[in-house]
Amino acid sequence: MITVNIKEEWIRLDSLLKLADMVSTGGHAKVVIQTGQVSVNGEVCLLRGKKMREGDTASFNGEQVTVGHGS
Repeated sequence: MITVNIKEEWIRLDSLLKLADMVSTGGHAKVVIQTGQVSVNGEVCLLRGKKMREGDTASFNGEQVTVGHGS
């Protein structure tokens, strides 16, 4: 499992996938999210602008990333 620490209150789902190196570009993130290949907290999510907060988890292609809180 990958953890991405953020200093803000939230991060967009597409940005989270890019920071975790689960996708190569923002366009790639858009496609995999809008085609139902990404789940958030165990449920399929089609919103690339979904606000991901500390403790939220996204899964794609057998990998999982969790939002942590940076200092």
